[in-house]
Amino acid sequence: MSSDTDELQVWIDQDLCTGDGLCVQYAPEVFELDIDGLAYVKDNSGELLQNPGVRAYVPKNLLLEVIDSAKECPGDCIHVVRTQDDVEVAGPDAGD
Repeated sequence: MSSDTDELQVWIDQDLCTGDGLCVQYAPEVFELDIDGLAYVKDNSGELLQNPGVRAYVPKNLLLEVIDSAKECPGDCIHVVRTQDDVEVAGPDAGD
């Protein structure tokens, strides 16, 4: 991570989601399993964002949990990107 001032956003590729629910265990404030058994991101009011590729801002206090969930996700479907330059910092397209 380059700095604490970087705003991060997270989105889930539902086509790859295995419904494992690991992300929900890591950060239930950000992720939720819907009735279809797939994980989705939530906005800061807790509203489920169900449009494909829609992004939610990552709360500062949950950065590590969200990044860990992207790294541990069995479906490799969680993408954490910097808002500033759209670079993926965690997930399948990250340079780690």
